[in-house]
Amino acid sequence: MSESRRSPVIEFLLLLIVGAGAFTAGACGSKPGSTSTTATTTPSPDTWAVVDGRPITRDDVDKAFRRARDSAQPLSEEEALTAKLGLLNDLIVQEILLARATALKLEVSQADLDTAYNNAKKNMPDDAYQQELTRRSLTVADMREGLRRELLTQKVIEQEVGPKIAVTDKEINDFYAANRAQFNVAEEAYHIAQIVITPVRDAQITNGTGDDAATPQAAVAKVKMLMERLKAGASFRDLAVGYSEDAESAPRGGDLGFLPVSRLKQAPPALRDAVVNKEPGSVNVASAGGAYTLVLVVAHELPGQRDLTTPGMKERITETLRGRREQLFRLAYLTAARTDSKVENLLARRLLEAKGTAPSLLPAAPGSK
Repeated sequence: MSESRRSPVIEFLLLLIVGAGAFTAGACGSKPGSTSTTATTTPSPDTWAVVDGRPITRDDVDKAFRRARDSAQPLSEEEALTAKLGLLNDLIVQEILLARATALKLEVSQADLDTAYNNAKKNMPDDAYQQELTRRSLTVADMREGLRRELLTQKVIEQEVGPKIAVTDKEINDFYAANRAQFNVAEEAYHIAQIVITPVRDAQITNGTGDDAATPQAAVAKVKMLMERLKAGASFRDLAVGYSEDAESAPRGGDLGFLPVSRLKQAPPALRDAVVNKEPGSVNVASAGGAYTLVLVVAHELPGQRDLTTPGMKERITETLRGRREQLFRLAYLTAARTDSKVENLLARRLLEAKGTAPSLLPAAPGSK
């Protein structure tokens, strides 16, 4: 399942997934920061949410849905609605952030947009890319606008959260003192993190989004989505917290610490091969029994005691502490932003009121089968 083996169609699917949960079609009815009469009138059945008076429509969600999934992998009505409800929640958050971007006067340059678009598409031949766009009723403009919105929301988080994160020398020293044994490498070891995806409904999901792949098809689609988000620069820690189906490691950002090679050799071959002899920073996918594990090789250590004079040690501790703090600040910022906004999730309300008859209330839009 390495990236080098992906077909052009798979590459396109991954490109589509990168913004499926984070950007809208058009402007969700109006530009961020604009006003609307929606809040004072009865919303139409095609209005699925209203954010500070700005509507998010069924078409917006359906277009994001078509970006996110391969129509060759059918979903039940309930699975499709579950996916769309999750996408709608992401679109609500994005709409809030886009309004903040307007207030902060943030913009995405044409050069940055061109770079992001070309990077996302670079492994996809133009003809195959256009064929997939046509099949999904999407355009190049749709894809570029989606990327622009994704980049813009990232800028908001970077400006609003980034400056608040600082790690002091005392914190680095304290962390090392409290974890000194961790840096005494008795044998060759790999520091790894994981995102686990299973093809069955789990009894309890404790990840940040509540996302749970319940079928083999949904598991494959989820792997593709996560790999593309990583390719686009998303934080492995953030994705593990939000999407991993392993209750123990998800809250830690998937971090498993250092595993000695002797232990890795006892692991299933697929997992062992995803780690041993792989470069730090690489992410590989191990599969077994229909389940998948995305494995990040954080670091590779040879035997010996490390201290704060060891090259890269302070940087590694700083990155660990910053990652923890960034996760906390980002969650606090997004929670506060949503609390400060007036949000009506009309789809969620209708689903609850429908009492099991929701599919009949929500006919599929063209191209969203």
